[in-house]
Amino acid sequence: MTAHHFTVDLEEYFQVSALESRVARSQWTRFESRVFRQVNLLLELLARYEARATFFVLGWVAVRHAELIRTIARAGHEIASHGWDHARVTQQTPLQFRVSIQCTKDALEEISGAPVLGFRAPSFSIVPGREWALDILVEEGYRYDSSLFPVQRPGYGYPNGRPDPHWLERPVGRLAEIPPTTLRWCGLRLPAAGGAYFRLLPYGVVRTAFRQCERRGVPGTFYIHPWELDPDQPRLDVSWLTRARHYGGLRGYGAAARAAAGRVPVCRRPRHRGPLQRALHR
Repeated sequence: MTAHHFTVDLEEYFQVSALESRVARSQWTRFESRVFRQVNLLLELLARYEARATFFVLGWVAVRHAELIRTIARAGHEIASHGWDHARVTQQTPLQFRVSIQCTKDALEEISGAPVLGFRAPSFSIVPGREWALDILVEEGYRYDSSLFPVQRPGYGYPNGRPDPHWLERPVGRLAEIPPTTLRWCGLRLPAAGGAYFRLLPYGVVRTAFRQCERRGVPGTFYIHPWELDPDQPRLDVSWLTRARHYGGLRGYGAAARAAAGRVPVCRRPRHRGPLQRALHR
């Protein structure tokens, strides 16, 4: 049986890219933090099914909730980097990106006591023309990336990317790429890895995508945000489209996530290596 990757983008509910026009980074400290309860709900879910996850953590969150990060690590989950402040790669210079991933890696390693080998760009924002970010990841000691979403859609996507885990041969060295799962349908490749796609689309879409992975004999990669388990989070005044995409489906998401965790085989223990680290050794 193929074991899939369960991953978490650990950020606060007010740090989502879709809310940038309403919440400046300078205002973040004014908002109530809700990540502690959200993450603990998620840890309970993972423990129930004896599943292991990779948590892609914002540095900004980690330094304010260091004990929470240690709790995640002590539970046997992998700690990886989501950058410092959820700035998309498309908004950064190479120097800014390097500083972000350096600072985040250093902070996470000091807090967790374990090496940080993986990175996922906020909003999957390593897009065509930003491949320099992959070289910087190699130079800064990262071993794998999970940012190249092989789909075509506004805002992000790496349309010519490969759908399954593979090695990237970069000028500065090798980097494993572990892309989010997609669904092959009528000649198209559609996003089906989690997040809003899991909240807003029928469960069968995601299930079929992972079954396609199993038929190919490769692991799929699912992702979730802790704030998606919090239907009572404060609502911000945003456009109807953003409201539908960001808040839609929250009320029933916890039950759906529990159902998916029980039906989709994910990486189990042993504790010696995180699920995405395991992909480096296949």
